[in-house]
Amino acid sequence: MTFQNALLVFFKDWREMKRNWQIVGPIIGVPLLISLVLPLIIVVIPSMLTMPGTYFNSPITLITNLPPDVKAQLAGMTAIQMLVFIFAEYFFAPFFLIIPIMASSVLASDSFAGEKDRKTIEAILATPLTDGELLLGKVLVSFIPSMLVTFLAFIIYSSVIDLSTFTLFNNTFLLPNLNWIVLILGVTPAVALSGIGITVIVSLKVKGFREAQQLSALLVLPVLGLIFAQIGGALVFGPLMLGLLIFGFVTLDIIVFYLGIRLFRREEILTKSI
Repeated sequence: MTFQNALLVFFKDWREMKRNWQIVGPIIGVPLLISLVLPLIIVVIPSMLTMPGTYFNSPITLITNLPPDVKAQLAGMTAIQMLVFIFAEYFFAPFFLIIPIMASSVLASDSFAGEKDRKTIEAILATPLTDGELLLGKVLVSFIPSMLVTFLAFIIYSSVIDLSTFTLFNNTFLLPNLNWIVLILGVTPAVALSGIGITVIVSLKVKGFREAQQLSALLVLPVLGLIFAQIGGALVFGPLMLGLLIFGFVTLDIIVFYLGIRLFRREEILTKSI
């Protein structure tokens, strides 16, 4: 297997995908929405403190279930600083797992399933590329753009957070910090690869792009579970949790891609595309 041949698949697929706004639209729109809307919530938090009976009215209700190391970080902060810090540093972190899983699954859905819709699957399967080169090329065309939009969204998010909270925290920038660097550089790539592997397997088995996209949308559900678990205080995206997530998703990546290689059968793909 040669990386150069895999790149040929990458460039060929990317030329086709970037002209399709059904694909490009979601992978640009959703990250921008997350990276801009979440910081806006930070901006309006001070006004929420003045509204009696709201969830945000007392920071104590939010920090009760936080681990001791997080509570130590909050020591000496005002009520507004506590709420902004908790949301910016921890509560919004799981939302950034939606970006790579969504972007990679949309792109991966178009990998083989899109080829079937465009009636080009026969031509690419007839090339002298090995199965490994073909699969690697399909993975790259999903992984690279999804990580680029994830990094861009994080830069926007960090910039808006820092600009809006700089004076609140005595001329100190909140982001980036170690937890967020581990999340963006460690967890999100592993999450993206899991989504890609599962979606490519789905794409191999279904007849078209829409079927693959609908099934791959289910991959967001576990991420939503993490979001609600953190909001409810069941977990916190600290060093231990980030390490467990990396280990869990890397393990899943290995299993999924092993299964993907084992399930790849050119003759079966051709049969299902007819």
